[in-house]
Parts: sequence; structure tokens; C-alpha cells
Amino acid sequence: MSHVVAVRAMCEFTARRGDLDLRFTPAPTALEGIAGHGAVTSKRGARYETEVALTGTWGTLTVRGRADGYDPVANRLEEIKTYRGSLDAMPANHRALHWAQAKVYAHLMCDARGLAEIDVALVYFDIVSERETVLTETLGASALAEFFAEQCACFVGWAERETAHRAARDAALRALTFPHGQFRSGQRELAVSVYRAARDERCLMAQAPTGIGKTLGTVFPLLKACGEGELDHVFFLTAKTPGRALALEAATTLGAGTPALPLRVLELVARDKACEHPDRACHGESCPLAQGFYDRLPAARDAAIGAGLLDRDTVREAALAHDVCPYYLAQELARWSDMVIGDYNYYYDGSAMLHTLAQQNQWRVGVLVDEAHNLLDRARKMYSASLDPFAFAAAREAAPNALRKAFDRLARAWGALNRAQAERYAAYPEIPGPIVTAVQNLVAAIGEYLTDAPRANGDALLRFHFEAIQFGVLADAFDGASIFDATLHGEPLPRQSGLDGVAPAARRRRIQSTLCVRNVIPAGFLASRYEAARATVLFSGTLSPFHFYRDTLGLPADTGWLDVDGPFRAEQLTVRVASHVSTRWRDRDRSLEPIVDLIAAQYAARPGNYLGFLSSFDYLGRVVALMQTRHPDVPVWAQAPGMAESERDAFLARFDAGGRGVGFAVLGGAFSEGVDLVGERLIGAFIATLGLPQVNDVNEQMRRAMDARFGNGYDYMYLYPGLQKVVQAAGRVIRTEHDEGVVHLIDDRYRRREVRDLLPRWWRIG
Repeated sequence: MSHVVAVRAMCEFTARRGDLDLRFTPAPTALEGIAGHGAVTSKRGARYETEVALTGTWGTLTVRGRADGYDPVANRLEEIKTYRGSLDAMPANHRALHWAQAKVYAHLMCDARGLAEIDVALVYFDIVSERETVLTETLGASALAEFFAEQCACFVGWAERETAHRAARDAALRALTFPHGQFRSGQRELAVSVYRAARDERCLMAQAPTGIGKTLGTVFPLLKACGEGELDHVFFLTAKTPGRALALEAATTLGAGTPALPLRVLELVARDKACEHPDRACHGESCPLAQGFYDRLPAARDAAIGAGLLDRDTVREAALAHDVCPYYLAQELARWSDMVIGDYNYYYDGSAMLHTLAQQNQWRVGVLVDEAHNLLDRARKMYSASLDPFAFAAAREAAPNALRKAFDRLARAWGALNRAQAERYAAYPEIPGPIVTAVQNLVAAIGEYLTDAPRANGDALLRFHFEAIQFGVLADAFDGASIFDATLHGEPLPRQSGLDGVAPAARRRRIQSTLCVRNVIPAGFLASRYEAARATVLFSGTLSPFHFYRDTLGLPADTGWLDVDGPFRAEQLTVRVASHVSTRWRDRDRSLEPIVDLIAAQYAARPGNYLGFLSSFDYLGRVVALMQTRHPDVPVWAQAPGMAESERDAFLARFDAGGRGVGFAVLGGAFSEGVDLVGERLIGAFIATLGLPQVNDVNEQMRRAMDARFGNGYDYMYLYPGLQKVVQAAGRVIRTEHDEGVVHLIDDRYRRREVRDLLPRWWRIG
């Protein structure tokens, strides 16, 4: 059986040696790299060949790629690499990889053209000074053939193993049967639609209620599609930890029905959760798990791959057994895993690892987006950036004198905006040119400095540099899908014509606003991610209305829509509207007594565990205080701001099957979704709000942006997101076909048609 591999991919597998070194050394952007290659090749002679396609074989292995350049007159093959700063600062493992690529291309060139020897040149091009540093070695064809054979021999065993794994995996997945005797109501319809999306290469939005088994109903059909050759890999993306746990559980369930299922399932966790030495920097001189990382990686990779289910604990165990970093071992394992489970940002962020891997390797991927109603807010955050005046001041304090002018230029541009702004908050139609230029200049200046003096990740200068880079990138992409705003801090200082002659400390105090490029509609950023996947399935219990998510998330026009009928009967849930209460801001004081009396009456009629949802911690606190004085016989407990994980667990532990009382929480917070309280653990909920986002300067500016794009700004900004939270919270009550409960919707606006239309169809509202 033959195997095909790219030169770069093979060399990355075989040639990396030494330490993991994550000290920040600014690298050229992709566009700068392309321009740098062009600058080098443009200086060569008329007969110089660029992007030379080369292919070679070694046993069953076919190696192919494109050499950067070949000069037939000088008989010199060139591998061109662009860089910034000092070449001496380049990590040794990068140099080793570059030489390996050059030598493999040189062998392929000798083999293709019958050359006895060739000059092999590494051309390092400094994109700032535009100077070339050329490292040259003359090598004979036999020596290059021997080197090529060594690389192939190192890789082919793995390639054969991977091919055998793929064949066994696909055969097992073709034979895979649904692990339960039969599908739940609605689950088969979901699974069929997901499989067809993969087969037809399209996107699907699926609204499916709790209780039908959405996770298994989406994972199973995409794995079947892998077995049928429709997909290479499955990415299961989720916003929260419980989603990862459900995906791992689904994979385990599938494996239980098929002993020794050859399926590699990897869980990716955040760096701060996986780091064993958070007090150390990520390089071999500081962290023992970074020292010699690439030397020990092959053994660690072999050990981990054999485990199959690569959850966080399994990866950590394999990593520590071989003295390598668990986080970066997981990053390496992503290349060889069949199903990867991780946060949204691993695929949708601007520099997302999974998206990059899929593009580089031309994988056909199926992407599952769990609880997809969360993607809008998460994507907005991914494609927003801010400059904080206090972070700026800290970075400026930590910066050397060589950077003073660049900091001063940004200070002047920033200060000019502040002096011209009369209100605390202001949005602007475009980002002022002087600010953009000053940010770009400062980024370049800090970058040049950091190449010679790398900083630890927690350093104030480095942190601000990252923030400024993101700000600059988004400033370049700024359009009507985002807004630029400035929020002043404290009292405005007296207006002055300039900052000349003012002491540096005073200048820092002049910068008194936060600047933000705030994404409103991430559609343009996400569209390319759907194009890169063979199929994308977004699923949730609340994805209505369809057009809202399609528009804001940038889904293709031919995206399918599935609204699955759930397994629950209307008789299971009593839904009542308290239309005599208004929870509007102006009516809050008058609403308190009716709310607590309604809760107490329901509790008296059927004692048990209830959840009460309010729109803010202030409102929640006032309701709880009145409950305790007016109805002291009703046990109450409440969510607090910034609760630790142990405190959240304690809050939920009060909801035991024999317990009684009301737990109060903020709508849209930690307890309004992803909470599974079955049976008598929760028998009702009170929702004293429509969940509408607060009307403030920022939200109003976002409303205007969506009104300009979609013509329905109020609904897109306030109504749809608010009711989505309400439905999610109400969904905590009925979790199985045997549950019974009650939901009280407390606000007169629940009687309105446009509000009722956004509530689940199966509810019978009284």
C-alpha cells in the first residue's frame, strides 16, 4: 500500500530536535513571508526557477513538494526562510528543520535531473533590513540519497502504521451500529440529517430539545461518514467543559458497543488548565518539560496513541511518564487523532490550530458545534480587541528607552482623541488614522526589541504587545460589521493644545480611555471556516429564529434547517404567565412583592426544589432579601458574583432529590444552561425577566450596526438573545420523559405575540 506525504510534513515528523522554546520572537506574517520570498527570487538570474514541483519515492512512500528556487547555472537549490531580528536568536530545532527540508528537496532535484552533486543553500531573509544571510553546503547525490532514505525510514514505519489504523478504523466504523437498541424520539431524524450534510458537503442547523441525545445523535453519523470515506476527521467544538464531557461519554458509549474500536479521540484543554509548571516560562532553560521536548516526543506520542481515548488525564499521564509538556503533547496528537474535542476557539479563532491543520493537510473535516447558540457571543469576543490605558502604562513603564518614542507617538494620538471627546462614551465611523499608524509602529518597534530580548509570557510589555497586535489586525479588517469606540475613565483633564513639556508620568495619566474594536457581526470572519470544512453542523436546543443565526454567523445560503420534535409531552410541563407583573427597570420596586408572593404560593402548593432567575445580581439580591423577611419558611440560597467551582458545586448540591427550597440565579449565568437536575431534584422555575440585554451605550451602538445590516436591529440585539436565554433556563425543568414540573414566566410582555412566537412549540401556555 502506497503512502503520500509532503516534504514539510515528513521533516516536521523526523527532523525536529531539542527543546520546546515558546519565548516570543516575532515572526513575519504570511503576507510578509510571501513578499520576502518574492524579494529574494526577484534578484536571481533569468534562468532561475521558482516553486519547482518535485516528487520522489522510497519503497511504498511517495514524497512530494515544491522547492523554493533552483539556479541551473550555479547548480544551487535554495530553501528560503523569512525572519525578524537576530538570526542567532532562532531556536536550534527550527534550524534543524530548515536544513532537513533543504536536503530532501536537494535529493529530489538530483534524482529528477541526474545531478552528481548540488549546492544546498539556506537563504534567510530579514524582512526589515531586506538583507540575505546565505548558508551553503555542497553535497553529493549519494550523501543526499542516504539522508533522504534516513528520513523516509524514520517516517515510513509511522506512515504504514497510520495507513493500517485508517483502514481498520474505516472498516470498524462502517460496521458500527447504534449503541442503544433503538433511537430516541427525534434522534434518528437528527442523525440522518447530519449524515446527509456530510455526504452532500453542506452546513446544517439543527434545533433539538433536551432529552433526545443530541451529542450521540450527531457524533454517530459523522463517524459513520468517516467509515464511508466521506470525512477524514471529526472536530467536536463546545463552549463549556460539560460539553466536552458529553462528547467523551458519547465516544466511550460507541466504543463499548464495539470492543477495541480503533478510534483515537482526543480532548484538548486550555493551556492554563494543562500546565504543570505555571511559574515557569515555556522554554528549555526554565521548564524541565520543555527541555529536550522534541527528543522525547516520539516515545511519548507512541505511548499516547495506543490509548485510544485520549482524555485530559490520559494525555497527562503519558506526557509525565516521558517528561514532556502535556499541553504541547496534546497539540501534537491532534495531527493523528480521528476525533478532536475542544473549545470553539481551536477552530474559529483567527489563528486556530485545528483550522490550520485541516488546511495544511487538506483534510476533509466534519465540524460539530455543540450548544451553537453560544457561538455568536464567543465569536464576537474572538474578533474584538481593546487597548487598555492601565496595561499601556504598565508596558510603558517596563519598556526600555529605545521604545520611548514609539510609546510617545501612541500616547499623543490617544490623548488627542480623548481631548476631542466630550462624552464618557463615543463610537466613531472609522478608526482614526493616527491611532492606527501609531499602533502599527509600536507593534513593529516592540517586535524588533523582543527579537533580541525575549520576555516571559506574563511580562507587561509582552502582554500589551499581543493586545496591540490583535488591535492592529482588526483595525486593518475594520468595516460595518464592527464598531470602534472609546470609553473615558475618570474626570476629563483640562484641555491643552499638546503634551510637549509634560513629564512622562503625567503623559501616562493623560491616556484615560479604553479603545475597542468591537465585533458585532462575526459572519465575515466565520464564513471561511465553513468553506474549509466538508460539513458543519450547528446544534442546540435553542436556535430560533433560524435567520438570526444564519445572518449573524455567516452561514451559507444553502444551509439546511432541522427543527426536531422532542420526546416531551405538553402535559409534563405547566407554563404560566404572570401578566400582572412588569419587570421593566422602572417597575422593579413594584415587582418585588408580587414576585416573592407568587414563588411562595407555588412552593406551598407543591414543596420541592425550584430555580428562580432574575436579570441581575442587584435584582436577585432584592428579591432574596424580601423572600427571607416576607416568607421566612421558604428555604432560599443564591448565586453570588464570581463563584469558584467549589461554590458552584455547593449551590447545585442543594438540589437533592429529598430537598426543598428555591435557588436564585442570574439568567444567562452559570446555572441557566448546562445544568442537569433530573426528577425531583428540580420541579420548577420562575423566570422574572425577558432576558433582554441592558440598554446602554454599547448595546445601542451594536443595535444600530445590526439595524444597518439587517433592518431589524432591536430584535437582533435584544429580543432574540433575550428569549434564547429564557428558553435555555426553562429547559432545566424537564430533562427526561418522566419529569413533571412548572415554569412561571413573570412579565406582562410574555402575552405579546412576537414573544410567544419565540417560545417552544410544545409548550402549552396558560
